[in-house]
Amino acid sequence: METSLYPLMSLRDIVIFPHMVAPLVVGRSKSIHALEDAMEKRTEILLVAQEDSKVDDPEEGEIYRVGTLAVVMQLLRLPDGTIKALIEGKRRAEIVSFLPHEEFMQAEVRLREDTDADGQEAEVFGRRLRTVFENFAEINRKIPREVLKSVQKIETNSKLVDVVSAHLPLKSNEKQAILEIDSVPKRIEKVLECINREIELAELEKDINARVKKRMGKTQRNYFLGEKVKVIQNEIGQNEDGVDEIGELEQSLEKKNLPKIVRDKAVKELKKLRNMPPMSAETTVVRNYIDCILTLPWSKKTRARLDINKAEKILDEDHYGLEKPKERILEYLAVQAQVKKLQGPIICLVGPPGVGKTSITKSIARAMGRKFTRISLGGVRDEAEIRGHRRTYVGAMPGKIIQMMQKVGVANPVFCLDEVDKMSTDFRGDPSSALLEVLDPEQNNAFNDHYLDLDYDLSEIFFITTANNLEGIPLPLQDRMEIIRLNGYTEEEKQKIAEGYLIPKQLKLNGFKPDDITLTSGGILEIIRRYTREAGVRNFERTIASVFRKIARERLKSKTKSKKYKVSVNGINKYLGTPKFRFGLAEERNEVGLVTGLAWTSVGGELLQIEATLMPGTGKMMVTGKLGEVMQESAQAALSYVRSRAMRLGLAPDFYQKLDIHIHVPEGAVPKDGPSAGVTMATALVSAILKIPVDHEVAMTGEITLRGRVLPIGGLTEKLLAAKRGNVKTVLIPKENERNLADVPATIRKSLEVHCLDNVDQVLEKSLVLKDGETLFKDVPHSSVYSDFTLSSHNSPH
Repeated sequence: METSLYPLMSLRDIVIFPHMVAPLVVGRSKSIHALEDAMEKRTEILLVAQEDSKVDDPEEGEIYRVGTLAVVMQLLRLPDGTIKALIEGKRRAEIVSFLPHEEFMQAEVRLREDTDADGQEAEVFGRRLRTVFENFAEINRKIPREVLKSVQKIETNSKLVDVVSAHLPLKSNEKQAILEIDSVPKRIEKVLECINREIELAELEKDINARVKKRMGKTQRNYFLGEKVKVIQNEIGQNEDGVDEIGELEQSLEKKNLPKIVRDKAVKELKKLRNMPPMSAETTVVRNYIDCILTLPWSKKTRARLDINKAEKILDEDHYGLEKPKERILEYLAVQAQVKKLQGPIICLVGPPGVGKTSITKSIARAMGRKFTRISLGGVRDEAEIRGHRRTYVGAMPGKIIQMMQKVGVANPVFCLDEVDKMSTDFRGDPSSALLEVLDPEQNNAFNDHYLDLDYDLSEIFFITTANNLEGIPLPLQDRMEIIRLNGYTEEEKQKIAEGYLIPKQLKLNGFKPDDITLTSGGILEIIRRYTREAGVRNFERTIASVFRKIARERLKSKTKSKKYKVSVNGINKYLGTPKFRFGLAEERNEVGLVTGLAWTSVGGELLQIEATLMPGTGKMMVTGKLGEVMQESAQAALSYVRSRAMRLGLAPDFYQKLDIHIHVPEGAVPKDGPSAGVTMATALVSAILKIPVDHEVAMTGEITLRGRVLPIGGLTEKLLAAKRGNVKTVLIPKENERNLADVPATIRKSLEVHCLDNVDQVLEKSLVLKDGETLFKDVPHSSVYSDFTLSSHNSPH
């Protein structure tokens, strides 16, 4: 048979039949070139399906041998580089051989003719094919009506079977098999077999859908009847298990030991509940209210016998140091044991983070043999968090006090109100004011929660509050509490805490035995001095845990589980890297205009470096370092003091008019305020003006008046602890703070030389380093008006 040469294009997942018009989106370069060649030469193109649709560039052996010669009716180039082609299949053809071409595939092709197309058998099969295809089109709605009409008009059987095959939902390999059959009767028979199979599958799917729908209908019917049963049970006051819920509530109410007023209220609400429709929203509100009454401990208490010796032992076991707070707590417990009831004000533990405020409240509960509960008030800004919401509101619930009483289950727990200084106020009310009633021993026996709307007795509860800073607590609330201060730990105390508590705890948590790791005293001190700076021990414990984790990793990598580790100073540096802090924050040498002050913060005491420098100018003064109003006023007062002492210091009365003064407190990003930096600023100014250096081993604190008097300050213990931590030798404090030295731990007092002074003249004499034979203050003639002023102010009582 005669052969011809045609360009060839392979197709993925599609088989083109003769008489079939189809759009193709072509992206492969070989296919695009083949289409363009066919379009340009106005010749036919052979379209052949490839055996594996996933192959991007099929070889000769990966495409079928029989395909369809087609005419390219239209080519449209799309913006993304692909081509949309409209083709029409014409004739069956078979590849005889492949011929090489640079840009596309081409093949030598031989036509395949239909056989037995006009016989009686083909005629019978053709009629049957029309009928069956019409039946299939009725079942399969995806076949367009237009296709059905066009099929009815086709006269030849060969065209009929090809058009029908093109519209059947068959896989590409089945369509390829139909394409390769030359005998028209056999081709129709194969197509009829496929259509009948599809009809059977469609009917089976229809039957399955009907059964599923019937089953769903039955399920819905059962669900509807079940819901009906629930409604009937609710109408007669029963739950889904047939239990009478209201009857159960009544039984619980009878068993509960309630005050008469509370019982009457609960009975009244129960009667209301019985008369309510079960599906009403109000029914749930009333039921929840009754549940709240029944779950509250109205009279159930913990029977606890307080042994003061055992309590002291427990406090000592759980906390090292804190002698004053523990002594005050034991006194408080002794009174409770003696009078058999709570007596005296509420305790408020105030101190920097990490010193053990919250944990000591748990120890108190253990010492008293009572249950413990706590709530954190940090960030609470809604009064309803304390007092609850009225039941008229949607989603109303009791306040945190009543909620925690429901959880703890007894009327006399130890109740910790944590972070009481972190509450804030907004348009929803002032929660700190709501606490006034809770923490007042004279009126908390009738605490009225808005949700409960009944008086609840809180007088049996041992309330303990904790705070970092008293400034955040309103004065009326402070008035109801007895303040117990917990100061920061000294190095010696931290070392004892590490050896007795933290190291054994972290060894266990990190999977070590007690003797696997030994931290030397030097190693512990290295962590305290160079890797942590805090009043408490929270970061200290984290740093110890970090060392143990690194040892655990090292141990597993070396696969020597029996190895023992001894960690000294060098080991700490190896595991923790470069030290974060320099031990001893005081300056290393005497400097002019640089003074070490002592400051109090919510996390303990800190050393504060204050600098003063002079420049030629016109008498301006700059104060920098993100200082608050109080510190800026202290700077002004310090300058006024220096001006009033000008002649006694050997200065001209108008010395300041030729100078600009700059006072700076480093760490500018940290806000600083408070009234205790006056003497420090005055010393820095005098040192800068007279060019006399300040002793670097001296630190000071105190506010000054315009007449040079040194006023008392607060937070003395924390400030002296910071001085000891900073390697300061001498501390200057106000004379009126001498009485507070008794509260400072002896270890701190012994390590510092503390001078109590009542005026700035004495401070300057103690802090400025004078050459031998020099005096700071000069004698001034009494005849001078200026000297009279200065002398009168100097001789005023301090």
